[in-house]
Amino acid sequence: MNFSFTEEQEELRKSIKRFLEDKCSMSTVRTLMETEDGFDKDVWTQMGTQLGLQGIAIPEEYGGSGFSYVELLVIFEELGRTLACVPFFSTVGLAVSTLLTCDDEDAKKEYLSQIASGEKVATLAISEDSGRFDSEGISLSAKKDGDKYVLSGHKSFVVDGTTADFILVVAKSDKGISLFAVDSVANGLSKESLATMDQTRKQARLEFNNTEARLIGKEGQAWKNIEKALDLAAVCLTAEQVGGAQVCLDTSVEYAKNRIQFGRPIGSFQAIKHKCADMLLQVESARSAAYYAAWAAQEDSDELPVVSSLAKAFCSEAFFHCAAENIQIHGGIGFTWEHDAHLYFKRAKSSELMLGDPSYHRELMLQRLGI
Repeated sequence: MNFSFTEEQEELRKSIKRFLEDKCSMSTVRTLMETEDGFDKDVWTQMGTQLGLQGIAIPEEYGGSGFSYVELLVIFEELGRTLACVPFFSTVGLAVSTLLTCDDEDAKKEYLSQIASGEKVATLAISEDSGRFDSEGISLSAKKDGDKYVLSGHKSFVVDGTTADFILVVAKSDKGISLFAVDSVANGLSKESLATMDQTRKQARLEFNNTEARLIGKEGQAWKNIEKALDLAAVCLTAEQVGGAQVCLDTSVEYAKNRIQFGRPIGSFQAIKHKCADMLLQVESARSAAYYAAWAAQEDSDELPVVSSLAKAFCSEAFFHCAAENIQIHGGIGFTWEHDAHLYFKRAKSSELMLGDPSYHRELMLQRLGI
């Protein structure tokens, strides 16, 4: 196993970094996070048409580039560095992962090509008010009405739920857990934006009132594929967390070098040295876990269920630790609205809970190991 990147992958990273520096500066992030949609649609289209980022891991037969989750890791790591306000995690991390694992060729051809071109924004609606991401937390009902299906119930904490063009919905029918696609303008669908700690990532509560839906795959046989999709989404999220944690480390070290107290840089004090050293250990360990998980996703390894949960648990805690220490090292200025430290802290806490918190993933990992 080789954790070094190829020349092409490094060039991909450089091109993404240049694009994000130009289109997603922190001032732009602050502006967009105050808007209703939370992203710039022109930038989203450019990501799809000029850089092909949405389709990077989509097979060529579905309109994508046919690369792997390692290339996707590179993208998410750079997005995590900038806190870019784009619906990339919802569309690619969640929806694409779900579609790639489903057993429905017609749905793949239709929806994946729309995503790869940058034409559509999508998301996955799985958790409800309980915030659970397991099959026991699914209560939204699906019933067959003639030759179609209708959904009744609600979903909560749906990432980019108000702006997605279509929503993949996990529901329970008479035959078990099933997956459905719902158009954003379908009759009986109502959307409510939620007030969130992390304003850079919008979430919504969706109400379904006999809402017409399209069955994806076979009725009652979706959960196994959804479990794998959630593992793949967790891999994407860990890469994003590593990118954010690295920024927290970099800004802390830079500030420690330049901030003078008692006639010397604060980085010369032992307490600050220890904080920075601990952050470095956390970042590098998290990076190793995320990269290994991406390798498992690329190889479709049997280890994926275990290592994705391991990486999600560790990277969540590492990012949160680094974000909190970043504020402490910056002192009083780190607590102000004007400083960017609080934006990374809020993203770290939001990401820690997304797809299940560290305790949930540790328990899940042990269950998968048979312990």
